[in-house]
Amino acid sequence: MPCLLAWRQREVVLTRPRCSPDSLMYGALFFTVVLLVIIAYFLMGGLPLLVLKHDVPLDARFIGSFFNAYYRLSFWASLGAAISYAIRGRYPFAMGASLSAAVAMLLRKEFIQAMERLGERIEFGEAAAIQRLRRVHSAALTINCLQLVIVVWGIFQLSQELTPR
Repeated sequence: MPCLLAWRQREVVLTRPRCSPDSLMYGALFFTVVLLVIIAYFLMGGLPLLVLKHDVPLDARFIGSFFNAYYRLSFWASLGAAISYAIRGRYPFAMGASLSAAVAMLLRKEFIQAMERLGERIEFGEAAAIQRLRRVHSAALTINCLQLVIVVWGIFQLSQELTPR
């Protein structure tokens, strides 16, 4: 952390800059807004993909890579928010962001593997795999939408806490 120089009768004293409690919240808000943008972007990008017929393995690979990118970005944004909230002492928000990071890791593992397996089954012409891939895709978008609602609710709660009364 940069030090400020204070001159006292020809003596240099190194002091740490004083940060207001609100300035420490900027990192947490930054990561929360980044998470909100990531969720909204991938939700809006994932909905049109439901139009695909899902009848070729390329669809499964594309959708899988789409959600793989989403889960990775979501994990890192959630982790950054969790650390920032913990440093600030907002432990309920830190736990919520940590839970979001854990869910992103778990869903990445489960959904991406499922999409890869279904892509292989689609390649062999299994009709039931197409419906299953649509359900997995829909489930991923539903969870994404739920996460969006929770993050917006969290931002609303945080704004109420930070608003002076």
